[in-house]
Amino acid sequence: MTTWLLFTYKVPNEPSARRVYVWRKLKELGAILLHDTAWVLPDTPHTREKLQWLTTEVQDMEGGDATLWEAQKVFTGQSENLVQLFSEQVDMLYREILVELKKTNADLSALAKRYQQIKQRDYFQSGLGEEARQILIKRRGANQP
Repeated sequence: MTTWLLFTYKVPNEPSARRVYVWRKLKELGAILLHDTAWVLPDTPHTREKLQWLTTEVQDMEGGDATLWEAQKVFTGQSENLVQLFSEQVDMLYREILVELKKTNADLSALAKRYQQIKQRDYFQSGLGEEARQILIKRRGANQP
């Protein structure tokens, strides 16, 4: 059974930069919005640390409040639905890389960097991620003198 981290927060509407900052941090982690300001991530050492820091940052903002919860889904199949949402999210990004890799003039360094960023959000080891990795290795090896 997967354990999840549930992050809820509230920051004042103004200045909007605070809300945008929190939203960007959550999107970088690949968090999924469940409802209003309730975000979920699988419980890993990396996500736990990042969300603990974000919780502290939000609480330090004037008028900010945040709570980090450890949770498990109660009903059968609900965790599988969340896993599917996380997988679909990264699969879409890996597909974009695979499309770029088909181009003869693909910027392999930029694609490798994008791959690494996506890999950090690939909590359930996507098969497309492994496919992209293998093609990147092959293409980079072919370009070596």
